[in-house]
Amino acid sequence: MTVASNKQSAIIRTERGLTIAGTRITLYDVMDYVTAQYPPKFIRSLFNLTDEQINAALTYIEINRAQVEAEYQIVLKEAEELRQYYEEQNRDLIARLATKPPKPGMEAAWEKLQAQKAKHQA
Repeated sequence: MTVASNKQSAIIRTERGLTIAGTRITLYDVMDYVTAQYPPKFIRSLFNLTDEQINAALTYIEINRAQVEAEYQIVLKEAEELRQYYEEQNRDLIARLATKPPKPGMEAAWEKLQAQKAKHQA
C-alpha cells in the first residue's frame, strides 16, 4: 500500500511499518533521532540516505506527526517488552556463563576483561 505520493512513493507501508522506499529503514528508526533532536544531516549520514530520502522522511513525519508518533509509541512499547522477555529468558544463561572459568590459554585476556569491567563499574 502506498502512503505518500510524489514522483515516486518515498514512504511506503511494509510489514515493518512506515518505511523509506528502497531501504529497510523505518520512520520509527528515524524518529529515535528526531526525538533526540539530532540534525537532519547526521540522521542522513547515519542511515546512508540521500537528501531526497531524508527530506521525504522528515516531511512525512512533520505532516503526519500524530499518526507517526502514535505508531512510534507502539513500536517503543513492543521493543521494551521484547527486551524484558529476552533479558528474563537469558538471565540464567548469563549467570552460568559468568561463573565459567576462561578457556585454556585465555587467562590473560580474561584478567584484562575483568579489570576493564571493574573499572567501568567503579
